[in-house]
Amino acid sequence: MTIKIDRKIIKYQVQKPEDKPQDKAADKASEARAAAAKAASEARIAAEARAPQPGEPELVRDKNGHTAKVIRMHERLERPEVLIGSTYKIKTPISDHAMYVTINDIVLNEGTEYEQRRPFEVFINSKNLDHFQWIVALTRIISAVFRKGGDVTFLVEELKAVFDPRGGYWQPGGKFMPSIIAELGYVIEKHLQTIGLIRKTQLDPHQQKLVDEKRAEFQARARQADAFAKSHFPEGAQLCGRCSTAAVVMMDGCMTCLNCGDSKCG
Repeated sequence: MTIKIDRKIIKYQVQKPEDKPQDKAADKASEARAAAAKAASEARIAAEARAPQPGEPELVRDKNGHTAKVIRMHERLERPEVLIGSTYKIKTPISDHAMYVTINDIVLNEGTEYEQRRPFEVFINSKNLDHFQWIVALTRIISAVFRKGGDVTFLVEELKAVFDPRGGYWQPGGKFMPSIIAELGYVIEKHLQTIGLIRKTQLDPHQQKLVDEKRAEFQARARQADAFAKSHFPEGAQLCGRCSTAAVVMMDGCMTCLNCGDSKCG
């Protein structure tokens, strides 16, 4: 009897007649174990994926098999009596009075491995009452978004994109701020980075190396300029074309170098 093989043979094994019953029994046992494991896995996944019923706490399982009640941020979460937070000072050159931004956080799952801080409310205080209405409105809207839960990091980009039509200003550190609202966005971004909701942007090793080299080069030039600046000649002296020393001053109506004596009058 001839049997035609359509597929390519990639593996073969010689099987003796006395091994066939044992192999069949082993295959059946292996299939039964695989089916039982698959059923148990599906049952576990279905139990974990089942949505909790109203009033039933939501549980989560970690890699060690421990379960914990999950508390998520939502608008029905009541405010505790005490909240922790931080206050940031905003001093702009376009206003005589500073603004103080207080961001309070609520601690979820306190005392467990799932503990985290989430922003809950914002307060802005200032002696300047020119913008009192929009300050109150902005704090209420931002606080409502925080209490709603979910991803609140989008507020940072929305606030940082606001530009003042009258022009922005420069911070003391040399950073340009397009508006007071944009600086408020930077403050919220800094706070969210502190509590771990936003990752701090870091340079890769190559960029960091280039920045360090440029900083070292600039500091070397600054030290060299300082060395030349320390001179016993009068301040404001010009550079001499003969001895290349900043020692040329006006003396007796003629430009004279105090280092080499060179004079335009001969």
